[in-house]
Amino acid sequence: MSELPQLNGPRLEPEGNIPDKLVILCHGFGSNGDDLMGLVPHLQSVLPKAAFVSPNAPEPCFGAPNGFQWFALSTLSQEERLVGTLKAAPTLDHFIDKELERYGLTNKDLILVGFSQGTMMSLHAGLRRSSDIAGIVGFSGAMTLPDNWQDDISSRPPVVLIHGDMDNIVPVQMMAEAYDALKSIDINVDQHVSPGITHSIGPDGLQKALEFLSKI
Repeated sequence: MSELPQLNGPRLEPEGNIPDKLVILCHGFGSNGDDLMGLVPHLQSVLPKAAFVSPNAPEPCFGAPNGFQWFALSTLSQEERLVGTLKAAPTLDHFIDKELERYGLTNKDLILVGFSQGTMMSLHAGLRRSSDIAGIVGFSGAMTLPDNWQDDISSRPPVVLIHGDMDNIVPVQMMAEAYDALKSIDINVDQHVSPGITHSIGPDGLQKALEFLSKI
């Protein structure tokens, strides 16, 4: 078996403190790790002792200078998302293992924050860790549901899903489908729809995420 790609990207560690939480931010299709680092100053307001890392996805994204992808995506079909997610998941999972080891933390100290394709990856990997992680924040994303996916779930963290009602890339209905799937396996999941927001994060959506993180 070939070696897994090694991910890297920007990080921010708490000054003078040993991290008590690890927040991994998974960017969307065609973006890069720098993109979601813009959220960090806001997230630090409720997670002042956390380490934040935002890896570049493993594949360059054709047509997006300095952009990366977790997997190729020409449509939003379930089949394409499934193939891509299953291919990329071991790479993200390995990265999570290494980052937890770096800081001497465990699954219970891990928070995943995803946007779009990064939400697909965060939900997939986060629900399949060997034990419960601290939580998952999913912006503007969806959930990949392989056959018998319920049998694979080994981590049941609290989850919040946040989506713009005017999203023209990932329809808000895909958030609703993810919400229903998570509810069906008794995961503590909340959802928030941002009025007038397209494929981005609105101020109200960010506030919802901060409220969620302060609770967990």
